[in-house]
Amino acid sequence: MTDRFRWHPDARLHDSAGREVRPLPSKGPVLPDSADGLAQAIGLSAFRIGAPERTPPDTGERPVFETLTSGSTGQPRRIRRSQASWIASFSVNAGLGIGPGARVAVLGRLVHSLALYGAIEGLHLGAEVHLLDALRPDRQRQALGLRRVTHLYATPAQLRLLVGPGSLSDLRLILVGGSKLDAALRAAITALAPQAQVREFYGAAETSFITLADTATPGASVGRPYPGVELSLDPSGEVWVKSPYLFERYADDPRSPADASQSGQGIPAADQPIGSTRWRDGWLSVGEVGQFKDGFLFLKGRAGRMVTVADQNVFPEEIEAFLATLPGITRAAVLPRPDARRGTVLIALAQGDPGREAAILADLRQELGPLKAPKALIWLDDWPVLPSGKTDLRALEALARWPA
Repeated sequence: MTDRFRWHPDARLHDSAGREVRPLPSKGPVLPDSADGLAQAIGLSAFRIGAPERTPPDTGERPVFETLTSGSTGQPRRIRRSQASWIASFSVNAGLGIGPGARVAVLGRLVHSLALYGAIEGLHLGAEVHLLDALRPDRQRQALGLRRVTHLYATPAQLRLLVGPGSLSDLRLILVGGSKLDAALRAAITALAPQAQVREFYGAAETSFITLADTATPGASVGRPYPGVELSLDPSGEVWVKSPYLFERYADDPRSPADASQSGQGIPAADQPIGSTRWRDGWLSVGEVGQFKDGFLFLKGRAGRMVTVADQNVFPEEIEAFLATLPGITRAAVLPRPDARRGTVLIALAQGDPGREAAILADLRQELGPLKAPKALIWLDDWPVLPSGKTDLRALEALARWPA
């Protein structure tokens, strides 16, 4: 197996306008966020798409590249990983039909790891790859149909904007990452692409694939371990991952996992933020807490977002997942607010139908009880999102501040 990305002889690359782009000579390790930039990147020993103001990536002992985290709870960080760490999963996904004859599309910009992964995987395996990030969602939907795309990489946020009239009858597989699909969005995707199998995967920029869901996966689960992945839960329920797909380090942190383990910095300590990314004896945690049931992984949420309400540990993500199932909610986020009596209470911010507020608050109290149920529901016309399409929690926190 090669340790460097390649351009398969059968591969073809098309930009948003439909222009075919062939392999191009490189103009340096920092490349533009475009089809031309990607065409220069394949075959380089070190590269990064975008962020031209940052330090260029340096070549290590093996071919490497840099990408960015989503920055859901802070500033995006540059991820440094070996090219082999992605190539290891390409052979697994070839079993999903990605290869010669497949037409693969990505909806997001190449500075984000999901879109970059889908595009490079398609070129490496010999597919026809379409970069659609420069198009409006309705134009993306039209392009998917006209170009007869068979495989799509997307986030739930991107799919929510993509849903609309018409039918994408050529789509056979939709690989969904970034967050869980809610039941309403899944139904809308099925109506849009009735022949497509929808496969959700759980992972992070630092870990790549962790689990993969299939038709046997319970609705609230993120699936079973992805091939080649070992999972372990510590006594607190924090998820630890070991696999060939892990990143090397943050590009702005000179320590490698080996350096961290030898110095003791990779081992969780009482004064170390529990939600941070940490290494321990070759295992990696990104701060997620979960549990196993019948071989399936169920996530509660990020340890860094966990709050204590009346001495009970509460994960906002669990409440957000329940909100997503309720009529009248299209988007929701749950945030803590200081409270003189309980220390902390929860509030919910939402997009949808304000006319259902009373019913939604009643459903929350019935499902979660009076302590965990959000005490207020704030309706927003505009929903702040990050460039990756994920909810901008920092912006929501600013919107939710008011005197106690």
